[in-house]
Amino acid sequence: MRRPRVRLRRPRGTAEVAWACVVGVAVLVLAARVVVHAAAVLLDAWPVVLALAVLAGAATARHITRSIAAERAAAQRLAVLRVTLAELDAGDDRTFEETLRGLLIRDGWRARRVGGRGDQAADVIGEHAHLGRLVVQAKHTAVGGKVGVRVMYEVNGTAGPVHQARHAVVVTNGTFTRDAMDWGERHGVHWVDRERLRRWAEDGAALHELLRLTARPTRFSRAA
Repeated sequence: MRRPRVRLRRPRGTAEVAWACVVGVAVLVLAARVVVHAAAVLLDAWPVVLALAVLAGAATARHITRSIAAERAAAQRLAVLRVTLAELDAGDDRTFEETLRGLLIRDGWRARRVGGRGDQAADVIGEHAHLGRLVVQAKHTAVGGKVGVRVMYEVNGTAGPVHQARHAVVVTNGTFTRDAMDWGERHGVHWVDRERLRRWAEDGAALHELLRLTARPTRFSRAA
């Protein structure tokens, strides 16, 4: 059912015109009072308003500066080494491990490949001046392959006791099962799936920034 349209008609007669003028003047007076009151409040609180404006401007400038710096850093890293997912998919296990080592070196780590028989869940080990030691377990899979939670158990069991690492990371060109990701999050084992790998290898994000690694000692660290 259509609602009837309400139309305002023009005042008719002297009395209606007079009342319309009175109402209009009242509205204008009320609006003027609101404006004056708001201006008075702002004048009284101008130091606070100014401080908030300065803080907001500083925060915006800081964000822009950080974004520009991050873009420049990523561009510099990409100039050193950039690897596409297609290239990673096409390689074998050893090539995958060597590439991860190269990416760590690009990011400012001293890294060496240790993968092979008896590696005890460590394919690449990196050393950073501020972040300590990092162990990488590389899992090169067919496209669409998934890494299960058992890998997380293995890395968790050797990262600290065997390799004295502060950080443990499992990297794959595939994906992880939900159980593996959840278990890793709970126990401090970082994971890099296909999307994170793309950001690391193709877009130039540093691994420690991508995973938000810190220099704070963890339960893995016995000796840096």
